Order: sequence, then C-alpha cells, then structure tokens
Amino acid sequence: MRIDPSAGSTGLDARDLDGLRAQAAKDPKAAARQTAVQFESLFMQMVVKSMRDASPKASEDGSGAGDTFTGMLDAQFAKQFAGRPGGLADMLEKQLTPHLQNLPAVSPQNQSVTAPAPSFAPAFAPATAPAPAPLPAPSATKAPSGLKGLGDKAATFLRDMLPHAKEAERRTGVPASFILGQAALESGWGKAEVKNADGSSSFNLFGIKATSAWTGATTSVTTTEYTGGQPAKQKAAFRSYGSYADAFTDYARMLTGSPRYANVVRTASTAEAFAGGMQRAGYATDPHYATKLARTINHTLALQRAMG
Repeated sequence: MRIDPSAGSTGLDARDLDGLRAQAAKDPKAAARQTAVQFESLFMQMVVKSMRDASPKASEDGSGAGDTFTGMLDAQFAKQFAGRPGGLADMLEKQLTPHLQNLPAVSPQNQSVTAPAPSFAPAFAPATAPAPAPLPAPSATKAPSGLKGLGDKAATFLRDMLPHAKEAERRTGVPASFILGQAALESGWGKAEVKNADGSSSFNLFGIKATSAWTGATTSVTTTEYTGGQPAKQKAAFRSYGSYADAFTDYARMLTGSPRYANVVRTASTAEAFAGGMQRAGYATDPHYATKLARTINHTLALQRAMG
C-alpha cells in the first residue's frame, strides 16, 4: 500500500480551510461532504492513536522513526475508511449542508468567505480566520426561517405594536418583548383579537375582562375557561378600548396598580420567570398558560432579532 507523505498530519492547514470556504460559496453540498469526510478522517485518526497509546509498545532505538511511520500509516487507514456510506461523514454532511446554503459569492481578490461559521464548527478552525460579517436583516414583514409558520402577520404585528409596548415598558419596567409576547398569545398575533358586537375591533389584545370596577365600554364574547383543569366554553364580558395605545396603557396600569401582579413586575428577569409569575397571579385559568406564554415570548424575541 502506498503511503501518502502528508497523511501524518490532519491535512487541514489555513489554505485548505480557505479552499473549503471558497467551495462552500460555489457548491455548498460538495463542501459539506468534503468537510464531513475530513472530520471523520481526523476523528478516526484520534481513535486509532488512542488505541495504540493504550497498547504495549515494542522497544525502539529512541529515534522516533517507528512512531512517525505508525502515525502515517494510521492516517492513511483513516483516510481510506472515512466517507463510507452510513458512517459519521454522512451524519455530519446532513448537519452541515443547511448551514452552507446561500453563502455570499467569493471575491476573486479574496478567497475568504465572510459568512459566519456554524455554531458547531470544528475546534481545529484557525484562530486567525476572518471575522464574520453580519448577515443582512430580513424584511420587516417577513418571518425568519424557523418561524415562518407564524406568517408575515406576526412580523407586521410586532412592528406595529412595538412603540406601544415600549411605552408600557417605561411605565412598568417589564421588557417590551415580554409584553409583546403576551399580546401575541392572547390575540393570536393580532388575528384573533376580541371583537365588538358589530364586528369592529375592541383593541383588547390582552384578553382583559371587564370586572365590576371597569367603567368603560365592554363587549361579550365566547371564551374558553378551565375548571379543575378541564376546558369549557362560556360567555364573558371583555373591556373595549378606543385604540391599541389605550389597550397597552390599561395593561400597564393593571400590572402596576394591582397587588397581585406586584411580584411579577419585580421579578420579570426572564421569559420563564415572567410567564410563571403571571400564571401564579391568576392571569389565566389555562394550566399550561406559563409554558405557552414563555414559548410565545421566546418566539417574539427570535423574530425581533431577525427583523433587526
């Protein structure tokens, strides 16, 4: 068997990495395959070396020539076995390919691709690799990948309600993204907000009911309430506002003026803490409300980051 003189090294110097980056921009699938095979080869070399290190060694003349030849032989074996069907390379290729799509074209003057590397990039990437350039922000009316099921309506909802949420944040100290998440959950991202009897909007995005202390306009709609963990449909009176600004103002007034929400406002450091506090305060009867609210807030945060 012919021994490749370069087999004793990983074969992953800076020029190889630059070549992979350039290929990723031109042919992401081929680049993903090549990277996966090289990584599997390196991994197998490490496994074989560990096995040899754990085995008794014959006496040598001290020159180290035997270790050098053995390392080269192991590397050649690893390269020959890497990339076979059903191996580690196949799994790595599936993971890498989606991250290498739509990379920017490589400039002829500079063969380095400035797209950010995947979060699981191999540890052998050089420390001097070019700093990643930020990706362009998506359109403000488009939901990002992973949240496309929410539709363009979600992005529009957040964009339109953000000024009101920021004002509510100023009044309460609760992050605007938490407030937006609760409005999104209660109103179905604006698609299922409470309506007046004539079909017009009540602007009630938070599902706040009209208690005896409420002196403003109301509207009666069918809602789902939970008793003993079991859902049941029932009619209930909800507050009706003159605008979305009024709805956010009333929501902020409720959080700061009601003793039951005082601890929520004081400890709203994370989405999970805020959501759990709102459920314990009795904001909703759904036993899974905290989980749903935290998830919606996290979707809101992801969508806001994608929108820039």
